[in-house]
Amino acid sequence: MTLVPLRRNRDFVLLQLGQTLSTIGSESTAIAYPLLVLAVTHSPAQAGIVGFARIVPWPLLGLVAGVAADRLPRKRIMIAADAVRVVALGSLLAALAVDRISVVQIALVAFVEGSMHVFFNVAELGAMRSVVPASQMPAAAAAEQARWSTVTIVAPPLGGSLFGLGRALPFVADVVSYAFSLASLLAMRTPFQEERREHPAALRAELVEGVRWLWRHRFFRDCALIFSFGNLVYEGLFLVLIVVGRRQGLSGGEIGALIATFGACSLLGSVAAPRLSRALSMRTLIVGSFWLQLGFAIFLLKPSVYVLLAGCIPMALYNPAVNAAVIGYRTAVVPDRLTGRVGSVARTIALCTAAFGPLSAGFLLHAFSARETVAAYAALMLLLCVLGTLNPSIRNAPSLSELDDLPRRPESASRAAAG
Repeated sequence: MTLVPLRRNRDFVLLQLGQTLSTIGSESTAIAYPLLVLAVTHSPAQAGIVGFARIVPWPLLGLVAGVAADRLPRKRIMIAADAVRVVALGSLLAALAVDRISVVQIALVAFVEGSMHVFFNVAELGAMRSVVPASQMPAAAAAEQARWSTVTIVAPPLGGSLFGLGRALPFVADVVSYAFSLASLLAMRTPFQEERREHPAALRAELVEGVRWLWRHRFFRDCALIFSFGNLVYEGLFLVLIVVGRRQGLSGGEIGALIATFGACSLLGSVAAPRLSRALSMRTLIVGSFWLQLGFAIFLLKPSVYVLLAGCIPMALYNPAVNAAVIGYRTAVVPDRLTGRVGSVARTIALCTAAFGPLSAGFLLHAFSARETVAAYAALMLLLCVLGTLNPSIRNAPSLSELDDLPRRPESASRAAAG
């Protein structure tokens, strides 16, 4: 059976369009949250706490979200998550309207929005697997990376500029974006999961099954563990960029434009991801990403926000290919009934320390200089580079060509053709 190109796969296109608009809204608030806290308190430490609250739901709820995605209708989970986020943001907008906003409320809303993102994101993994044949999963994952990169071009300057016009505007845009997400979900025809058994196993047993599958596959396990600490550095640098930009006199819109530059480079990397995945082995992709991420240490030579951005550009160009290869390969080989749980386990591990990125950055910037803060992250990144390079499972990483030998899922291909 001839595979339908992804651009002609109706439900895949709907999923990508809806989530592009939704993610633009949520990532606009990603820059608006710290800007709002800095405007209210002038405290990097409190901005770091809010950043922590937005990311910490992954280690807290990721495994539960995986079980839910494998037990319950995935489309309903995604719709419910969007609805809850609208309500949470509505409470923040009401507080801003009467000028009764507090850091506690900002942190609570950020936590709720982050929690619903966890449930939505895990269910979305299964949805993508349902509408895309296995052999096209790396390409679909690369398209996801391109979507994310496009968002990081548009959302930061949009969020910063809207914040400059009015503190509530980025959050209004986020609410509107969820309406587009809901519309795209309701328009999709493909079931988001295969037929389920009527009597699922106990919750604990299902959790253990997902953890055990990932843990037995050393390559996926080790990637998640090493990527975890890389995500801590990445999230920390995000807040460092915002705070240093503010200290050096940049407006919210200008800071957003800097982050958008990173996003533009990431988009270029996403476009090149399929070609890089074919040209380089999985091992070369992963090991190369470790060392390229260390580029931000150039900030130690000249502590300028522009130098920090320049040092991060190599990772923006290269990392989309790594993410597309690893996530695409894993999603293609895991059984459908375990997709949610294995995906949530991998992301929970990979993101379990990410929440401590903005938290650590906030307190480090409060107690030390920006140069000393970046030096601490550079030391951690250097350690990860050495460990990743020497890791046996990464040195013997699988090949994406193995996916060509997997049996096709006829139901996915036929639905795609029908679209």
